[in-house]
This record gives sequence, C-alpha cells and structure tokens, in this order.
Amino acid sequence: MDKKTDIDTNDKTETNTISNENNTDNTLDLPDTPEWISRKWQEEHSSEKNSSAPKKKYVKKKNYNRLIALIIILVALIGGLIYYLYTNDNEDAAPTVTTQQSNAINIMIMGVDRRADDVGRSDTLMVLTYNPADKKASLLSLPRDTRVHIEKNDYDKINHAYAYGGHELTKKTVEAFLNVPVDYYVMIDVHAFEKIIDAVGGVDIDVEKRMYYEDPWDDDGGLVIDLYPGKQHMDGKTAIQYVRYRDGEGDIGRITRQQKFIKAFMSQIISPSILPKLPEIIQNISSAIQTNMPIDKMISLMTDLPTVQQNGLNSTMVPGKPAYIEDISYWIPDIAKTRQLIAQNMDITLDEAAQKDTEQTITQYEKSLPKGLKMGNNSDEETSSTEEKDAKEKPAPVKNEDITVLVINSSGINGAGAEVADILKHKGFKISSVETGNTSSREHTTITANENELNCFYGMPFTCTIMSGGSPGQATVNIGLDYQK
Repeated sequence: MDKKTDIDTNDKTETNTISNENNTDNTLDLPDTPEWISRKWQEEHSSEKNSSAPKKKYVKKKNYNRLIALIIILVALIGGLIYYLYTNDNEDAAPTVTTQQSNAINIMIMGVDRRADDVGRSDTLMVLTYNPADKKASLLSLPRDTRVHIEKNDYDKINHAYAYGGHELTKKTVEAFLNVPVDYYVMIDVHAFEKIIDAVGGVDIDVEKRMYYEDPWDDDGGLVIDLYPGKQHMDGKTAIQYVRYRDGEGDIGRITRQQKFIKAFMSQIISPSILPKLPEIIQNISSAIQTNMPIDKMISLMTDLPTVQQNGLNSTMVPGKPAYIEDISYWIPDIAKTRQLIAQNMDITLDEAAQKDTEQTITQYEKSLPKGLKMGNNSDEETSSTEEKDAKEKPAPVKNEDITVLVINSSGINGAGAEVADILKHKGFKISSVETGNTSSREHTTITANENELNCFYGMPFTCTIMSGGSPGQATVNIGLDYQK
C-alpha cells in the first residue's frame, strides 16, 4: 500500500525518496550532500536498481548536517591520536615497564637535599629489593650522574628527575630504566637523616682515611666535613659528613661509603637494645621521612632484618663507564648488565618480552649519545694506540694558572685575606674572591684542593694543612688562628 505525505516547513517542501519495506537502503538529501548521493542522481539511476519501487517523501532537519560533520571530525581526531600514540616512532617516549610474577618488593630510597628557594636535589638514589619468602635483600645504588631517559625531558642525569617532577617522576624514571615496578618509595632529607641516626643511638663506622672538605656556600651556613681515620661512634651530625664526603673518586667513592654505612646502620638497629624499641622508633621518625609504605610493612621489614643480615646484604652499583659531554660528567650505564642484576635480585628470569625491551632500549640509548661524548678511563676500554693509552693513564700536569682559589679569612687578623691572596697571585693562581669567615671555629689554616692538584700548593710561605677535596680547577684557602703575617 502506497502512502504519500506532504510536509510544509517555512513554505518550503522537500521530497526525498526511500525504498519500499522490501528494500532497506535509505537515502538522505541534505543541502551539502555530494552530487553522487543526491536525490537527483538517484532518480536518474533509479532504473538500474529498482525502477518500480514506490516513493515516499520526507524532510530531514538541516542541523543534522552540522551534527554529522562534527561527528566525522571528532572520529578523525580520535583516530589520528590513537594512530600517533601506537604507531609513531617517538624517541622521546620512555620505555615500557615489563612486570613479571615475583614476590620481591622493590623500595626506592632517596636522599634529598631540600633547599629554601627551590625543590632541592636528589643526592642519593638506591633500590632495595627484598624477598620475603627467603628473607634476603639486595641494594642497588644508582650514581646521581647516571644518564637516563626522563619523561618529557629527553636524556639527562637521573638526579635531575627529582627537580623536574619530584619523587613521582623519579619513580617513573627508575622503573623505565630498570624495567621493573617500584612498589614503595622512602624519601629522607638531610635533617631527617640526622634525626634517624640519633633515634637509634648513633652508628659505629671505621673511617678509612682523612676526610676534609669545605663548602662555604652551603645553605645550612656552610658545610665542613672534618673526619679522621679510625673506628668511631657517629651521631647524626657526624654521620651525614661521612656519607656526603666526595673526593677524587667522585660519586663512585661516595656510593661505596654509603653502602658501608647502611650495613653499619643495620647492625645497630638489630642490636638487642634496639629491637624492642623498633615500633616506637618507627613511629617517632615517621614524621621525618616521606613514604607510601604502610607502617605495618615497615615494622615487618625491620623485624626481618636480623635474618636479612645473617643471609648477607648484597650491595652493588649500576655498572657502567664515566664520560664527559661538553665537559659535564656523566655515568653511562650498561643497561643489559643492570637489568640482569635487578632480575637476579628479584629472583626472576628475564623473559622474551623483557629481553626485547632491553634490546630496543639499548638501541635507542646508543642513538641518543652525542658525537662529542668523551669516555673516561676504564680498564676494559680499548685504545687505538699505545700513546693514547699512556695519555689516559697519565693525565697532563696541572698548572697554577688553571686553578681558581677562594680565600676565606677566619683568623681575625685584618688584612690577612688580602695578603694571602697576593701570595697566591704571585704564584700564578687566580683569585675568585676574598671573604671573611668565622674566627671562633678555625684554629688551623687549611688549603682544600682537588686530589690531582695538591702538588701545586706545596711550599707556601705560611703554615697550613693541605687537604684533598673539591672540584677540579677550584680550591679554598681558609686562614686560621695560627696564621702569622
């Protein structure tokens, strides 16, 4: 039965065709409809399809056209975004984290030096892997100069992740670098560290050598590290000096001392006098640290420490080589060995997916290395000639003209700073500035210089103690009460 309906809208009637109920093809006749699907085109070609079909007339509202166009645009945008995310070879994208079945718990430990005027910096970064089943633990230290990929910040030193995005970005960076999940984080700043050490009654440490270093610009009114060799009981203030000291070995030597200190700390907190107080101690120091680890988890881990120590705390460092990029020091990690280490610590075997991810990460990492990269000395590094090898083993001698000296007058003698500065100038040294120090705490005159530059300061015409410390090309002369004009 044929049916015909006329619709009058604004004195205007439009007629569209639709097939009968045996034909399910519907057609639209919109103002912007392409010619090849228009009513006129279909009427001209209707004989090819169904010339005897009755026609019905109806009208579609014009705003449907805009709605359809908007939907098409949105679909195109979403489709394009999905295509970009899943098919684009984007070198700025961080590697994915491969999670494997394991009972091990990974805890990221951060030592943070917070500043009054900025977010601070991450001085220490470690991953403690704990296996509850066999009560074994391993400690992996990540040098702060380790060059890694940081999300949205390309490749940079790993300690910069904290400045870019706090502990959250640091956690994501460590996960991508090691290719394993980090379950918890523990963040400790300098003052909290001192509080923790004092809470457990101090730590016994055998200091391996004389350690002296000064940083007059430190935010806490100047940093002075002054330790003598030998076994000693350290409170929080002294302990922070030991773990922060840097010498000619740089960050690598400091990591060795930090791992040594952690083992000594473990020995202290599992002592019979401390164990019964652990829950109370944890409650007291919980305000001094920032962590997402529940207190019951912390107590459970602490109570397992005697067995952990008995089984032996395995401590290692990310393997790699030192390097310089535009005179800035970096640690270039061996990604394959590092991931194998963390897999061993977690008691897992790298599956095919993890191995493939490692290969892709290494390829991407090698492509990112700049052409101006200069590798540091390494025992297994190949050299092209004997002369080149000898040159690396014997660094060029440093001249006095290459060293800039800060003079601090802590003697209380007027003009002593200018006098010492003149002596140094005549010897060829550059003077950065002459400043006044605290006369009440400086008994002896000291010269602190890089280990490779100490020889430049021997033979001074005044009594002084020459100490190793500081960065290359920079030295500090602090005039003490023993100075005589």
